[in-house]
Amino acid sequence: MSIDTIQAIGALLIGGVFVFAGIEHFLRFKAMCDYLASRKFPAPAVMLAAGSALEVVAGMMLALGRAVPFAAGALVLFTLATNVALLRFWESEEPERQVLRNAFLINLAVVGGLLVAGTV
Repeated sequence: MSIDTIQAIGALLIGGVFVFAGIEHFLRFKAMCDYLASRKFPAPAVMLAAGSALEVVAGMMLALGRAVPFAAGALVLFTLATNVALLRFWESEEPERQVLRNAFLINLAVVGGLLVAGTV
């Protein structure tokens, strides 16, 4: 299998994760808004709609190989902002701290994958 094929499959997979997540957020909009509000997130409905739309559009662009550096960059910024805003493991007690820390670290790995995807 060629390196181009492998990179295309990688972009499809990582972009597809964001498309899936964004669609799921729209399907569970009320529950997600309630969660964001409980975490003291500002303007939860507006932020959720904007973030979910960004996930779907940028994820689709990445998956389809369109404007890849832009799409990957947008998803990097989104993922980092979401990490800091919502996965504040340092404010939690065990066992929630461990769950949030793991999600935080997984998201950092995703950021690494996006940085690689955006440069090939």
